[in-house]
Amino acid sequence: MSAIRRAPARHRAPSNSSFVRRGLLATAAAGAAGAALLGPVSSASAAPLEQWDRLAQCESGGNWHINTGNGYYGGIQFSPRTWTGFGGGQFAPRADLASREQQIVVAERVLARQGWRAWPSCSRKLGLNGAADPVGMEQALLHPAPAPAPAPAPAPAPAPAPAPAPAPAPAPVAVVEAAPAGVRTHTVAPGETLYRIAVNNGVVGGYVAVWNVNRAAIGDNPAHIRVGQVLVLP
Repeated sequence: MSAIRRAPARHRAPSNSSFVRRGLLATAAAGAAGAALLGPVSSASAAPLEQWDRLAQCESGGNWHINTGNGYYGGIQFSPRTWTGFGGGQFAPRADLASREQQIVVAERVLARQGWRAWPSCSRKLGLNGAADPVGMEQALLHPAPAPAPAPAPAPAPAPAPAPAPAPAPAPVAVVEAAPAGVRTHTVAPGETLYRIAVNNGVVGGYVAVWNVNRAAIGDNPAHIRVGQVLVLP
């Protein structure tokens, strides 16, 4: 029973190595179905988004919502057992019905347990091996910025002694510094994530594009945004 389809041989009889891989992936998926699997993956088991896009291009022609009826679904061709075994059911019944980001969350879980051998043909073709660089898609997608703690109510001030009313001063003119032409900004609200901010503002390149232009303020973890923080939108 296979976790991930071997590409590109869609209609070729399975080889011996294919059966070995299928047994390995099915066993790993069955053992990983516990609650611990649904937690965030470690940094060492995440991969850059560009690598997942390259893998999807090899596995499915880059179509993250493909369903050809061959028993494998989505951009990197999940079998139903692997999809549910690695927690994909929290997003959609099948991989092709989930978003690209949600499929990458499940793929990072598979990568954490099995490494790139889960995609043997395409990973060899693309030279994907060893420890991957961190992305933390699951952290960014599933763990939004916390709401701020309510401030304590101030103690009531004593009533001041009555004083003569001063002459009215001229109303101050508020000076608002205009943003450079063509620059959009967004103020982080409670419960928002970079992913949701990017979707709501129609940012091309998704949350990664927002993260990249604000990396100096956000840091290396895209989930570390603060309520009230002003982000530049690309």
